[in-house]
Order: sequence, then C-alpha cells, then structure tokens
Amino acid sequence: MKNKIGIREVVAMGIGTALFVVLTNAQIPLIFVPNTALQPRMAILAFLAAVFGPIVGAVVGLLGHALGDALFYGSVWWSWVFPEAVVGIAVGLFANKFAVKEGRFVSGRNIAMFNIVQVIANAVAWIVVAPVLDIAVYSEPANKVFVQGAFAFLGNIIIVGILGTILLIAYSKIAGRSSELKAED
Repeated sequence: MKNKIGIREVVAMGIGTALFVVLTNAQIPLIFVPNTALQPRMAILAFLAAVFGPIVGAVVGLLGHALGDALFYGSVWWSWVFPEAVVGIAVGLFANKFAVKEGRFVSGRNIAMFNIVQVIANAVAWIVVAPVLDIAVYSEPANKVFVQGAFAFLGNIIIVGILGTILLIAYSKIAGRSSELKAED
C-alpha cells in the first residue's frame, strides 16, 4: 500500500479532524458506565481511514480526540486519545483491500472484511491500550477502566459497524461511478 500524502489526504485530515472535534459532544451516554458513550465520530474516523489510509486515520484520531477533549472538557485524557489513533491506523492499513474508492466496497466480502478489521482494531484499542494506559498514566483502578474499555469497545463496534458501513457503501457507490468517467478526445 502506498502511504503517500497528497492534497486529498491533507484536506481529509483537516476536514476529518474538524468533524471529529465538532462531533465530540454528539454522544449517547452509557448511564451505567461512567465517562463512556456511543459516539458517531468513530464512524467518521473509520470512514476516513478506510478511504484515505493509516496516516489520515492516525492524524484524525489523535488530533481530533485531543482537540475535542481540550476544547470541550478543558484537558486531554491521553489514555483515550492514543486508542483512537490505533483504530485509525489499523483500519487504514487495509484501505486498499476495502476498495472503497474503486466502487467495490458494496460487495459482501469487503463489507465483512471492514467489519472484522474494525472489531479487532477496536478490541485492541479499547480492551487493551486504553485500560493499560489509564492504569499506567493515571493510576486508575483496573476494574473500573477495563469495564469502561469493554463498553467503549462494544459501543464503537456498533457505531462503526452500522454508521461507518453505511457511509462507506454510499461513498463507494459514488466513487465507483465517477471512476467510470472517461475523458473525451
């Protein structure tokens, strides 16, 4: 996979980061688990990573979460910022396999592959990385952070699985049609 950064990728990073920040407060709190919510911004992260690759995914996840925390909450909770980048990188590593830009994401195989990748990426990010960093950096109690991580994982795979898949199918249909256009002589 080529990980070149061109104008499209830079624009995707900027718009994606801005969308991620704006969507920071668009969430459905999981009342029974403190500081954990369903967040549509995860679908935007997965969408951009699946279309533009791991560098865009990493930047949008890292900067979007850090800026969103800083602007809306006054401080950055780094142990939850880095897992966003992990998801962006992991999903982005498979961008070519998903064939979104080529208009082939609409096949069941590519949709299934995307969802398998996003489930594994979210599991690593939220069941492993976030709780371990919470314990190591903030001395949080293990039982609390592993429960939060498990529910963040479940929420994210649902949001990305539904909203992310819908966004990718719609974009792939449009991208596939535009790639069929030919220049006239």
